[in-house]
Amino acid sequence: MIPTLIKDIIASEPDGRRITVCGWVRTVRDSKNLVFVQVNDGSCFANIQLTFDRTNPSEAADVNNIEENLKKLSTGASVRAEGALVPSPASGQAAEVTLEKLTCLGECRPEEYPLQKNKMSMEYLRENAHLRARTNTFGAVYRVRNQMAFAVHSFFQERGFQYIHTPEITCSDCEGAGEMFQVTTLSMEKIAEMGVKAGLGGMKLEDAHKIVDYSKDFFGKKASLTVSGQLEAETLATALSRVYTFGPTFRAENSNTPRHLAEFWMIEPEMAFFTLEDDMDIQEEFIKYLLNWALTKCREDLEFFDKRIQPGLIQMLEHVASSEFKRISYTDAIAELEKHADAFEFKPYWGCDIATEHERYLTEQIFKCPVMVYNYPKEIKSFYMKLNEDGKTVKAVDVLVPGIGEIIGGSEREEDYGKLIHAIEERGMDKSVYSWYLDLRRFGTVPHSGFGLGFERLIRYITGMENIRDVIPYPRAPKLAEF
Repeated sequence: MIPTLIKDIIASEPDGRRITVCGWVRTVRDSKNLVFVQVNDGSCFANIQLTFDRTNPSEAADVNNIEENLKKLSTGASVRAEGALVPSPASGQAAEVTLEKLTCLGECRPEEYPLQKNKMSMEYLRENAHLRARTNTFGAVYRVRNQMAFAVHSFFQERGFQYIHTPEITCSDCEGAGEMFQVTTLSMEKIAEMGVKAGLGGMKLEDAHKIVDYSKDFFGKKASLTVSGQLEAETLATALSRVYTFGPTFRAENSNTPRHLAEFWMIEPEMAFFTLEDDMDIQEEFIKYLLNWALTKCREDLEFFDKRIQPGLIQMLEHVASSEFKRISYTDAIAELEKHADAFEFKPYWGCDIATEHERYLTEQIFKCPVMVYNYPKEIKSFYMKLNEDGKTVKAVDVLVPGIGEIIGGSEREEDYGKLIHAIEERGMDKSVYSWYLDLRRFGTVPHSGFGLGFERLIRYITGMENIRDVIPYPRAPKLAEF
C-alpha cells in the first residue's frame, strides 16, 4: 500500500479508515501501558502520532509485531506503520493513528546519530548537511524553497514568458569582473612543470598564456562556469519576446560573508520591447507575487520562522507585499543619505556603490517601504546597461527591501551598436568574445530590459535565516565543498 503523506492525513477527516504512514521517528514515549511515537515524513511541519494501548489494543492489532518493532525505535529510525486514523484526545492535534502493524525499516543508534543533541548550532548542522533536512528548521527551509521555485515558474508562465536553458559553460564574462571558475581538461601538473622548465616559476597571472595552449583544451579556448545566463537569454528574448532562465550560476569570489555563495541559483528574465519603466513595473509585481505566495502557501513554516528565527518576519513580509514601492533616482537617494551621513560606517557620496547599510536605511528609516533606486553612475554598473542622455548614468535599477537591502538588480539593456562597442572598449574588454552579442544590435535591434534575482537571497529573506549557506541544501563557498 502506498503510504499517505502526513500533510494529507492532517488535512483529512479522522474517520477510522485504515492508512499506511511512513517516515522518521522524532520521539518515542513509552509509559508502560501507553506508547506514543511521533513520526515526520517531511511533507509538512507537523508530525503524526502513532499510539499503542497495551491494555486495550485494537482487534486488528498484531501485538507481537508491534512490540518487537517498538524495541528497535529511537529518534531518527525509519518506520512503516499501518493503523486506523482516529480523532485524537490530545490538545494540538486533530488526529492520530492507532497502530495495527509496525515495521522498523531502518534503525538509528542513539549514541551515533549526529542529530541526537538537544541544542545544535547552525555551524554544527552545516557540518552534517546530509542530515539537517530532518530538523524542523531545515525541513521548513526546503519546503519554502520548493514552493518559491514553483511560484517563480507560475509567475512567468502566467505572463507569456518562455522558460529557457542557458549554458553553464561559457567563454564570456557577463559581469566583466573576471571572478570565474575555469573549466579545463588540461593537466595543471603538466602546466606547472612547463612553467618551471620555462623559468616562469614566479610569473604573474597575466603571463600564464605564455605556457598554456588553450587550442589543445577541450573547447579550443579558455572556458569558465557562467556567472549569469543573461547575455544568452537576450539572444532568445530578441526572438521569443519574453524569456526567463532559472538555474545555477557560479562566482569565484573569495568571500566568507553570510551573504555570499560560490554556487547559487539565479532567476533572470529578459523582455524585448520593455523600457526601464516597464522593467520596474514587473519587478515590483514579481516581488509582491512571490511574497503573497509564501504567505499563503507556506504559512505554517513561516509561523515557525517568525517564532524561532526572526520575530516579526510575517509582519515585515506582509508590509512589503502590500506596499507601493518608492521610486527614486540614484542622485536623489544619495542626497537623502548624505543628510544622515553620521549614521553610516561608509559615508555616502555621488559615485559610490550604495552599501547594504545605506540600502536598509533608505527602506527602514527614510521611506519605511521598499525602494527602487534607478539611474546609477555608469562606472559602477555593467557594460551592457543603456546609457542615459546625460552621458554619466545608465538605466539601471536596484530593488531594495526592508530587512535585507538589495533583492533585485536590473536594467534596460543598451541596444545601440556603437554605444555598446564603446562601453566594451572603455572597460578594456575583448570585443571579439562578444561578437555574437553585438550581432543582436546589428540585426533587428530593439529596446529590451531584464533583471536578476538571486534565489537563495529570496529564500533567506522569506525565512529570516541569517546565513545564506543555510537556505541551499549543499552550500559551496571558499574551502567548503563537502558532500
